[in-house]
Amino acid sequence: MATRARSGGGGGIVGAVRVDLERLYGAWMELAFPRQRGRGHSVMGKWKPETLPQTVAYRFWSTLGVLGLVVLYPLTVFGFATRYYARKLDSTTTRLGIAGVTGLAILIWGALTVLAHIQLPFDAFLAVAAASVAAVVSAALAATFSKVGGRGTSVALAYPFAMTAIFLPPVVAALVTPSLEPYVLEPSYDFAAWLLDTVLFVGGLNDYLRTNYELEGVAYAAMWVGFSFPLGWFLGGLVALANLVRPSE
Repeated sequence: MATRARSGGGGGIVGAVRVDLERLYGAWMELAFPRQRGRGHSVMGKWKPETLPQTVAYRFWSTLGVLGLVVLYPLTVFGFATRYYARKLDSTTTRLGIAGVTGLAILIWGALTVLAHIQLPFDAFLAVAAASVAAVVSAALAATFSKVGGRGTSVALAYPFAMTAIFLPPVVAALVTPSLEPYVLEPSYDFAAWLLDTVLFVGGLNDYLRTNYELEGVAYAAMWVGFSFPLGWFLGGLVALANLVRPSE
């Protein structure tokens, strides 16, 4: 990456950003026009418009691309960070193996379930046990899908199940450990209230949810499971975008 950045004019962060922007811009232009990306040293060269309609369309598409980069590149940078931590998790999964990840999840969630059986009423214990099964299955599926299939499988399935396996432990731990409630459940409640007031107000959806559902007990776990899938798709998409701009070595 550093060599390419220097050859593109300027090393370090500035050069890397320039290379990233050129790749994104070239990929965008190539959606509508041929030979736009990485054609600097090609025999055929970069395609250029020859007629007035082509020039107008080319400049219009180029303007849209520049405006899109203003929004897209910060997300790409976030994708680089997400990819870094995803690699850390993936290396851990590789060392442990699918069976090892599943066994570790069973050990952790089994301990939480036993604690819930000791401290909570039977109904609450059953809810924690159900969440434990969901978390163990999610961890196993995330490890499996990260190793099976291609990038599409990872984005569609591995990332959402990984988010579920990450989100459920602190929520369930807070349900069985009252001292954790101010650090997990109360921020979750504030976040849910913010969503209802700012995002889910369309069509009166917030009023329907407030009237028919109460955020208490196992509902916190259900809420974070619901968040894990769109968030997993979002993060997986950012990693895919980062791989497009700056492919993994």
